[in-house]
Amino acid sequence: MAMARALALATSVLTTTPNPRVGCVIVRDGVLVGEGFHTRAGEAHAEVNALRCAGELARGATAYVSLEPCSHTGRTPPCCDALIKAGVAKVVFAGSDPNPQVCGRGLQRMLDAGICVEGPTHPLLADAINPGFIKRMKQGLPWVRCKLAMSLDGRTAMASGDSKWITSAEARADVQRLRAASCAIMTGINTVLADNPSMRVRPEQLVTGGITVDANRQPLRVIMDAALRTPAEAAILGEPGKTLIMSSAQAIASNPAKYADTHTQVEEVAVAENGKLDLYAALRSLARNHGCNEVLLETGPILSGAMIQAGLVDELVVYMAPSLLGSDARPLMQLPGLVHMHDRVKLEIIDVSRIGVDCRISARVLAKAT
Repeated sequence: MAMARALALATSVLTTTPNPRVGCVIVRDGVLVGEGFHTRAGEAHAEVNALRCAGELARGATAYVSLEPCSHTGRTPPCCDALIKAGVAKVVFAGSDPNPQVCGRGLQRMLDAGICVEGPTHPLLADAINPGFIKRMKQGLPWVRCKLAMSLDGRTAMASGDSKWITSAEARADVQRLRAASCAIMTGINTVLADNPSMRVRPEQLVTGGITVDANRQPLRVIMDAALRTPAEAAILGEPGKTLIMSSAQAIASNPAKYADTHTQVEEVAVAENGKLDLYAALRSLARNHGCNEVLLETGPILSGAMIQAGLVDELVVYMAPSLLGSDARPLMQLPGLVHMHDRVKLEIIDVSRIGVDCRISARVLAKAT
């Protein structure tokens, strides 16, 4: 029961980017005497918050933590040292931390201090709470969710381009929650030119369901724009928070001061063999240089299809509206080259929910098209 509570606490905050979500419970003589969770980077970690709650009752107690306690000094001191100083007798952790600065080091330090250490006790449950952090540490890539909205016949807009609104207000509010939980929102230049989106979290539409969220935090907005066609007056560049345009070296050299009057960062990304930006390199930079654990892909059929076919999308979140747009309407995504059934992209549906009048389908990508 104590570990279940620690795992639940870890999920009580939408994002702690670039840190993992962590919960902690302190139990003494069978009684819960303290609990806490990490709220945001730079503030106290879950173990410290739980120890503060427990006070002197932490001495001789057992700490249940959803993730292996950290052992390095970043913006806050090591949690293993806090547990040692508090005098806990035992630490039980659900999942191992794949961060090479942490993995096993804090455990050894606690063992050397005479603390009994047990774990990992629930590695699959622990990893499921932090898929982006785990993937970034193990593979150097963020977890990518592709958000799509479509009609029952798989269309995203009328032939004219009219797409407001396919889904209900409830579904659009649910998207705000996805955005708020993401480290970055990625889109393509075609979407910027066609829709002039803001790609921001709208606090007035955000329904958190009691989960802790910093409504003032805006995810990094990322535009894939090989030729730097993004207008300097585009709405996405004027929103609070940071915008990053990923482009080619040639385009950057040709337009060195295009965004000088905005708060926009331009970053060079390698060009792939097809002449377009290297999507893998872009995601690797988001993980390595920007600390992005989870990226939300909100874009049109070309970029979403390219990301799928490159095997770079981990999860699809599809909002399906109870309407039909017809065969002339625009398709969900472009996936060229799929000829035979063995070419198909295989998915595993992990959740189906009603959101207002719409249906939300969450699916994991099992295999990429060849």
